[in-house]
Amino acid sequence: MTSLASARDVPILVTSSAASSERRINPSWTISHLKAKLEPITGIPPSSQKLALRSPGHQEGTTISAKEEDVAQIGAWSLTAYAELYVTSSDPSSVAAIPPPSSVPKYEMPIETYSSLPGTVLAYKKAHQTGRFDPHAPEIKEKKVADLWKEIEAGKITVGARCILPPSTTRRGTIAYIGLVPEIPGVGPWVGVRLDEPAGKNDGSLSGKRYFKCEPQYGVFVRPERVEVGDWKELGLDDEDDDLEEI
Repeated sequence: MTSLASARDVPILVTSSAASSERRINPSWTISHLKAKLEPITGIPPSSQKLALRSPGHQEGTTISAKEEDVAQIGAWSLTAYAELYVTSSDPSSVAAIPPPSSVPKYEMPIETYSSLPGTVLAYKKAHQTGRFDPHAPEIKEKKVADLWKEIEAGKITVGARCILPPSTTRRGTIAYIGLVPEIPGVGPWVGVRLDEPAGKNDGSLSGKRYFKCEPQYGVFVRPERVEVGDWKELGLDDEDDDLEEI
């Protein structure tokens, strides 16, 4: 036999000053039973709870209260799916007075403390001499930077040159910057391209520092291997889009 609770559960949004979550309640519950269920969600004791039900699309709420809360069923308040049940406290010293978690400053472990802990990624890298703890890391870094500059020279990548960004042949633009970009993780030079179409990610600036000028979404920074220099004219409306595979 199907229980009344499983057959008539109604989804609602339970909110308080410190929490918000979707729950399912049953119209056959008494107010006392509902408040007991709400205590672990809101942290407000049943004796201090004040309930207000607000239907979707309505600004004003209806107070849920009765002289005999052990008998009065909440179904008498015409529960609507996804209505908001707002729970406040009559006791200002209760948990409800605690500010929302989003407003509480997050703990940040000092780097000195983290560095001294065993079993961390940092400890593993130190023990196995990987990454920046590799004794050959400086030489590896220098070689990578040198290879990037060689690639720029070999690819005839110069400011003002026309280029495409393979594998696309339609993502075209003009090289506007070559050099270091500290705002982007990684060592070595980057190539700033002013695209012909708004298919980029910036306006030639990063974190407030400008490297070249262009309209928003027309600028992009890529590694030298992503750039192919050539006589790439700006495409017009009548040019065939070789990259178009579906509409």
